[in-house]
Amino acid sequence: MKKGFFDQFEVWFITGAQLLYGGDAVVAVDSHSNEMVAGLNASGNLPVKVVYKGTVNSAKEVTAAFKAANNDDKCIGVITWMHTFSPAKMWIRGLQELNKPLLHFHTQFNKEIPWDKIDMDFMNLNQSAHGDREFGHIVSRMRKNRKVVVGHWQDSQAQAKIAVWMRVSAGWADSRDMRIIRFGDQMNNVAVTDGDKVEAEMRLGYHVDYYPIAKLVKIADGVSDADVAALVKEYEASYDFAANCKEGGKDRAQVVNAARIEIGLRRFLEEKGAKAFTTNFDDLEGVDQLPGLASQRLMAEGYGFGAEGDWKTAALYRTMWFMGQGMPKGCSFLEDYTLNFDGEKSTILQAHMLEVCPLIAEHKPKLEVHPLGIGGKNDPARLVFTSKPGQGVAATIVDMGNRFRMIVNVVDCVKSKDLPKLPVASALWIPQPNLEIGAAAWILAGGTHHTSFSYDLTLEYLEDYADMAGIELVIIDNNTTIREFKKELQWNDLYFALNKGL
Repeated sequence: MKKGFFDQFEVWFITGAQLLYGGDAVVAVDSHSNEMVAGLNASGNLPVKVVYKGTVNSAKEVTAAFKAANNDDKCIGVITWMHTFSPAKMWIRGLQELNKPLLHFHTQFNKEIPWDKIDMDFMNLNQSAHGDREFGHIVSRMRKNRKVVVGHWQDSQAQAKIAVWMRVSAGWADSRDMRIIRFGDQMNNVAVTDGDKVEAEMRLGYHVDYYPIAKLVKIADGVSDADVAALVKEYEASYDFAANCKEGGKDRAQVVNAARIEIGLRRFLEEKGAKAFTTNFDDLEGVDQLPGLASQRLMAEGYGFGAEGDWKTAALYRTMWFMGQGMPKGCSFLEDYTLNFDGEKSTILQAHMLEVCPLIAEHKPKLEVHPLGIGGKNDPARLVFTSKPGQGVAATIVDMGNRFRMIVNVVDCVKSKDLPKLPVASALWIPQPNLEIGAAAWILAGGTHHTSFSYDLTLEYLEDYADMAGIELVIIDNNTTIREFKKELQWNDLYFALNKGL
């Protein structure tokens, strides 16, 4: 992958052992660990650098290592591996202290048993087969979430699972410092986009601040004409232009105004140190047009976005974009709009008034200006396109009162027919296993009409994220049946009730 996306981070590798087998064994364990970490970094399959932090042989050493991980901003997670038998009670205090994501790597230095040479010295040194089970027991007994990866350290499949966890750990680190700007409140009387912002900050790191749109207007009005002209040139180089948007076209001024809003919005977010934002068409006082084009382009840069004040989707989009940096297919904010019933081929048209990210476009987007019958402002500029075909995941986080629930649906994007009278960006998908079951399960789970969608991420990413966050996760895919899904929701209600909403 391209270098640089996660250069600010590192993952620590800590090996478990004990002093029972003597000094020579300690030296061998350390040598093997160094070689393994060097090999992992040289594989080219891991997006984050692995840093070997030594072998721990006592409770004091474990605790010191985990405390150091907690206090190092570059460290986004810890990989543990038991080379020999490491008595697990010595890990208790350290695990109590650890607040970074944990991956337990069940591996072994040698790939195969040396059948003709194996002796008791080899057996005493290479005890991962039961050393990792000892460690696994104490982590389970302490009810501590972690990812377990099983496989040889040189195996690309094992490395791929570690890579997923690394990307999710990076996303989790980014979300722990997530400032979200809401321009206006949410759409009046809407329930699903609201939620407990205090609990969200405690659990997920989301810090939500309100600003009136007038604050943005002031900055946008101060943007120079030269800066606006430069951005319009960038538009012309990046997109096809409708005739009415070209130089001399009747709606050229709306393209210019959209560029001014985009520059102002970007500057505002940068000034506030925000990673995500929301807008609301009920609060556009002083704005020329709904900032649709700006939202589309800022999403492509990694800013989270949610319509109608939906701060949870804005935050989740930012996290999913962050995890998927450098991946080729893209992600977007989307909304379920209208249904097309056609038996097993029944689909949902995903769109929004304007704000769909061009990263998912199949072909070069077209910049157009059209009237918008909501918001009461001038005709807004927007990028118009349809999404590429392929499989992806649609995810949302909802507030269930006593906990947050992440709902994930695997979806299959298909080719859309032309939409000559609907000039918006859109996607068309079949929710797995089909519309009848997929949509019913989503509704039963209390899912939003907004989603954060990604072609690049898989269920594994979102499973890891939910584990790190300690939130409920329900999955809808080809294995889903309504009967079993309803049971899962009931069991989850019982689990979280017994655990007092934790």
